[in-house]
Amino acid sequence: MSAAYVVSDCWTMTRRELAHWARQPVQLLVGLVFPIMMLLMFGYLVGGGREIEGAYVDFLVPGMLTLTMVFGLEGTMTAVTQDLDKGVIDRFRSMPMADGAVLVGRSVADMLQSTVGLLLMVGVGYAIGWRTHGGPGAFLGALGLLLSLRFAMLWIGIHLALVAGRAELVQAVQILVWPIGFLSNAFAAPESMPGWLGPVVEWNPMSATATAVRDLFGNPGGEPGHVMAAVVWPLVLLAVFFPLAVRRFRRLSA
Repeated sequence: MSAAYVVSDCWTMTRRELAHWARQPVQLLVGLVFPIMMLLMFGYLVGGGREIEGAYVDFLVPGMLTLTMVFGLEGTMTAVTQDLDKGVIDRFRSMPMADGAVLVGRSVADMLQSTVGLLLMVGVGYAIGWRTHGGPGAFLGALGLLLSLRFAMLWIGIHLALVAGRAELVQAVQILVWPIGFLSNAFAAPESMPGWLGPVVEWNPMSATATAVRDLFGNPGGEPGHVMAAVVWPLVLLAVFFPLAVRRFRRLSA
């Protein structure tokens, strides 16, 4: 099967997912608005941030941008399980199309939505007073780190959806997103946490990305040494869960 054939199949599946946006605009809108509500709530209602030097909003926004890369995974997971329940994936597998094109199409559509949501969050951050102090290259590099984390988390979600097999079980899985997301330095510095909790937070891949993007943005809480960790963590997660998702997909109805 030629590369052009594979790309064509993947793009066809991507357009299928994008067509769902027009039919389900409310779901898309909620996915974009929810992180903004979280940012405004923590920025204005909860804000403060112990052990933070400088403006809290400059610490908070990069953390919220990182947390946004975890939110919304349940949408992709639910879509995959619904296709499984309705037999849609079995129909696609019976057609002469590239293996995994359905999953790749779903992941590309999710990444497009995530990019739009990320840029929207950046605009809201600027509106509430957040500022970056690095150059254009550092700014783009930070966005690249955020999207790479999203891509890795996305394939974890796809694998879990294929394992769950039913939309009802996705709700149980998505509960895990909250402790993983909040058990990071998105909202507070590890130094302000209990001694036993700080090291756990620092080992969270989300903390590595949040610290790295703060450094690239020139915001409080950034440390140069975390940029490499923010690159390595998504690659490690992809190396584990991408093959697992593909293998699980190939075994469906085998």
